[in-house]
Amino acid sequence: MIKHAIAFYFEDLKQVFSIKFIIVILISVPTAIFTEYLSIPLAWFLGPMIVTSIAALSGLKIIMPKIVLSFILIILGLHIGNYIDQNLFNQMFDWIWTSLIMLIYIIICILFVAKYLQKFASYSEKASIFSAAPGALGPLMILAENEKTDLSQVAISHLIRLIIIITVIPFIIVNNTENDVLFDDSLNYLAQNHVNLFLLIVASLFFIFIFEKIKIPAALLSGTLFASGVLQVTDIATYKLPDETVNFCLLILGSSVGCRFAEKTVKEIANNSLHSIVATTILVVLGLVAAYVATLFVDTNILTLILSFSPGGIYEVAVIAIAFDLDPDFVAFHHIIRLLFILFTVPIFLRITEKIKK
Repeated sequence: MIKHAIAFYFEDLKQVFSIKFIIVILISVPTAIFTEYLSIPLAWFLGPMIVTSIAALSGLKIIMPKIVLSFILIILGLHIGNYIDQNLFNQMFDWIWTSLIMLIYIIICILFVAKYLQKFASYSEKASIFSAAPGALGPLMILAENEKTDLSQVAISHLIRLIIIITVIPFIIVNNTENDVLFDDSLNYLAQNHVNLFLLIVASLFFIFIFEKIKIPAALLSGTLFASGVLQVTDIATYKLPDETVNFCLLILGSSVGCRFAEKTVKEIANNSLHSIVATTILVVLGLVAAYVATLFVDTNILTLILSFSPGGIYEVAVIAIAFDLDPDFVAFHHIIRLLFILFTVPIFLRITEKIKK
């Protein structure tokens, strides 16, 4: 049993049939359809995200069961896995420089944003470092709790940042590219060998379990990607999921973002919103600079690079990359690298801070 990465136990199964989750579906689906009718970019993500955020902050009891989210993240990984082949592994050598740029970007982000939050928002040194890191909210919350840091400040800073980024990015893409959420009607999905799908799922569960044990970040996504890569490159199994399932992924991921506000109050959000917006602006500007610098080293679409250097939301950004066909493998790789670098650099910043105090 994969206890942490895949929450498959009785209590969580009960949540799938609970009123709290049924409400999420009942308010998310009509909102997604309505926002799509209004031609809002990434309607199946933004609509559910906004309506569940409002519902949560209004005091409505809603929940996103971990087992549902885990299932969606595996589907997301299998979608990205379709882009993995031998040529991709060859390209990874060309991504060394963009990975180095990512590390420099993270260090500069933490230095600048942490200093801002300390000086203007009265954050403690530890809380400012956790809040300044461009992403990795889940692992950072665990570290912050161990360091006896204000969890509310850290969580709200990251959540407001995620809301802003995921709301703005689709509009940037739509206004700067001819890409749209396209579906391939030419493939006969039912004619595929469905045994391959079974093999991919079993291999994914196995590697998710291994990656969770050895503490690799985003185990659900990275484990599924690794399994897809191994089975596809070795020609053991390939399978393409229907493109329409992307909308289902978008809806659940959007709703899950909104559900994160379930234990927050409007007052908490208001107290941190202004400084979180400023911090997000700094991170986004630094991300744009990093994306531009990266164009000097790789021949990759600038929008793909902007997604790759967006500060946070690995799963949310990955599904946007899939929806708009912006090199999902490249984007996912760099976000996983970003998570690894953040988990490596944040403890170093904390130790340096402690030594300076002494």
